Amino acid sequence: MREPVGLLGTGRMGSAIGRRLLAAGAELRVWNRTPDKVVPLVAGGAVAAGSLAGLAACPVVFVMVSSSEDLLAVLDGPDGLLSCPAGLQVVVDCSTVSEVASAQARALAAAAGVGFVAAPVSGNPSVVDAGEACFVASGPREQFALAEPLLRGIGKTAVWVGDGEQSRLVKLCHNLYLGVMVQALAEVTALAEKSGADREAFLRFLGETVVGSEWVRRRTPALAAGDWTPTFTNTLLRKDFDLGLGAARDHEVPMALAGLTHQLIQAAVGRGLGDLDLLALYAMQAESAGLTR
Repeated sequence: MREPVGLLGTGRMGSAIGRRLLAAGAELRVWNRTPDKVVPLVAGGAVAAGSLAGLAACPVVFVMVSSSEDLLAVLDGPDGLLSCPAGLQVVVDCSTVSEVASAQARALAAAAGVGFVAAPVSGNPSVVDAGEACFVASGPREQFALAEPLLRGIGKTAVWVGDGEQSRLVKLCHNLYLGVMVQALAEVTALAEKSGADREAFLRFLGETVVGSEWVRRRTPALAAGDWTPTFTNTLLRKDFDLGLGAARDHEVPMALAGLTHQLIQAAVGRGLGDLDLLALYAMQAESAGLTR
């Protein structure tokens, strides 16, 4: 008999993880603080858990929430996931949270006799749906071994980087690089366009050069079209820059480019672009360059 797999958090990313688990043949149990959000996964074959205690009957429970505070809230307290662990062996948290919150969550799990693997994910929901997501994980190796087959069933890779909270900072470094890269792309695109070059042609050229990448080739059609449909919002990017630059301060690492990019992301959020895709950084850059938005 297959052992059930739990999923706590069925927003856009959590639902994509759930769809991959169902496609891999998992017996999936799901729970969300907003119950209506589990309906599509239930329609696809998942079972709605009536409570977090019901979810804790699964040996492995994946968690995907928006913030450090959310993670601690769903784990702790008399109604939290860890309040009645039943058959729960390991929590696999795929959220992007701080090292401090991750360590607190790990301590809560240990006090309940449960393992904890920090496994943040790189990839937006469409990337997850395509099976192309990348996981970076940390925690005791024996706990990672329980989660690894499921992680590899969801995405294309799962890399173990240490026995503590190392994966949290690795993922934040990834997102800091992503933000700096998008801002740089916005700047050079605005310059090329203001000189008279066609935006789509410039981006197509750039994607085929040595500085191109799969991400650039995949996302630049939306940039060329001015389509800011969210895959990863500026508000979420700002949250990760807050966390990443806080970690840089703690580790005494200068982050000049990331610090400047942080202020530009803040400006975008302040101008009402927070709920739009991070590519909307180009809209602000184009406005500053005097281009028609």
